Amino acid sequence: MAAVRLGDLLIEKGLITQDQLRIALMEQKRQNQPLGKILVKIGFISESMMRDALGDQLGQESVDLTKVVPDREAIKMIPMDHARRYRLLPITFDAEKNVLTVAMADTFNVVALDQTVALIGELIDIRPMLASESEIETAIDQFYGHELSVDGILNELDTGVIDYKSLRADTDEYSQPLVRLVNAMLMDAVKHGASDIHFEPEEGFLRVRYRIDGVLVQVQTLHKNYWSGIAVRLKVMSGMDIAETRAPQDGRISLSLAGKEVDFRVASQPTTHGENIVLRVLDREKGIVALDKLGLTDDTLMLLRLMMARPEGIIMVTGPTGSGKTTTLYSMLNSMNSESVNIMTLEDPVEYPMVMIRQTAVNEAVKLDFANGIRSMMRQDPDIILVGEVRDEDTATMAFRAAMTGHQVFTTLHTNSALGAIPRLLDIGVKPDIMAGNIIGIVAQRLIRRLCPHCKEAKEPDEIEKLLLGIGADTLTTIYTPSGCPKCNHRGYKGRLSLMEVLKMDKMLDELISRRASIRELHEMAVSKGFRPLSEDGIRYVLNGITSIDEVSRVVDLTDRVM
Repeated sequence: MAAVRLGDLLIEKGLITQDQLRIALMEQKRQNQPLGKILVKIGFISESMMRDALGDQLGQESVDLTKVVPDREAIKMIPMDHARRYRLLPITFDAEKNVLTVAMADTFNVVALDQTVALIGELIDIRPMLASESEIETAIDQFYGHELSVDGILNELDTGVIDYKSLRADTDEYSQPLVRLVNAMLMDAVKHGASDIHFEPEEGFLRVRYRIDGVLVQVQTLHKNYWSGIAVRLKVMSGMDIAETRAPQDGRISLSLAGKEVDFRVASQPTTHGENIVLRVLDREKGIVALDKLGLTDDTLMLLRLMMARPEGIIMVTGPTGSGKTTTLYSMLNSMNSESVNIMTLEDPVEYPMVMIRQTAVNEAVKLDFANGIRSMMRQDPDIILVGEVRDEDTATMAFRAAMTGHQVFTTLHTNSALGAIPRLLDIGVKPDIMAGNIIGIVAQRLIRRLCPHCKEAKEPDEIEKLLLGIGADTLTTIYTPSGCPKCNHRGYKGRLSLMEVLKMDKMLDELISRRASIRELHEMAVSKGFRPLSEDGIRYVLNGITSIDEVSRVVDLTDRVM
């Protein structure tokens, strides 16, 4: 039976069209690269789709080792002579699933696979991925024979001299300990599930903190002498000007860490003790989540789907910085993404690349702000528009104009609650009669930490806690508190979930808005129609043993329930 060509297979599966294949084949001749790589680069197909298609065609997956930073634990499992002999490189080890991912020049080499199984033991499964022989040889030279742990590299630095020139070199980077130190720190942060990495210089030392599940945790304290080298390396990786230390700068890093594609948004800020650098970790796997995987109740999910079914109007997501607004918006757009609609976004900056969606970053240098960006997008025949944030009257006016001319508009607003969006819009100059009838719905959300299921402790709520929970003093119930164990790094919490309140607008609420009704009137009307505020969503999670009452109180005011 003849093998099906990759292009024909993708067309047969409905993943690309004949026109797209023709364009990709022309680019393949020009660039002399594999067809699959060309299709992903142009944006006709996502990497995950391509991997699945290659799996059907060849029974294997491929990996680009030039953008991969292997896992230190994986490297330690296979000696260098074994890696060289069988032309393979360990990439990542998943301890929970007991799976070692290995890049191989020939994934059908039975002898290599058998010898590797004999070396690491039959209890560990091997996941082979295809890579070019030259890339494997180069990677073995880079990653073997050098210390890859943070503590080990710091030991090495204590006894050596920093060569700043090699921080900018493209060849033999791994001979320089600071290059490995930065990569090891980025890898460590991703493995710990950090959303941000803070490099904070003080007078005599450098503090390194991770934001894990919304809370900052100090992980390292380094000597101040290392900071200039680390800062230069981060600037080189993110495309910043290494000579500029007095003005804020922004940059971006893309790497493959722990077996997945991760982007870092980098921002430097001059302070009294030197440049402060913060990296926002943009994990593509976590950034675009299916709508039904956001952990919403069936009622909330149904409300969101009803709102998204409206053909025109504005849907707003509100909440403070770091409350998951972008993830929710991307999940909503992703569920509506198809060839039959034109989705365009205007963001500051673009956080996660999405296939088939036209994404534009705000650029003040060329006078492309949110208001001008919306004007420009309206001439691109969009069906759905995402505006990163409504922060002034011009942006609000243009967003509502787009909604009034038959477009579906998604945006964010900084308010404390869904109902709080109404006075905020009035404050920035949107007229009540413009709001009425054009707002589809408003979503307010927060992120709270989940209790670690392995160590959470049961207790009976005290008198004040029962008041906050809204249960009778004589009612017997059980709630849980954090404890701490090795599985949650002794924090008592592991992972996060979203609290959400969804206000779906209707004619009666529109009428109240048009006559500038008070927040109390709007709240009473919304509650009468089934609106459930954030506090109630939080209390539900407490009573179900998913989180603690202290954690809900950290992000939502529960005292309103006892007043």
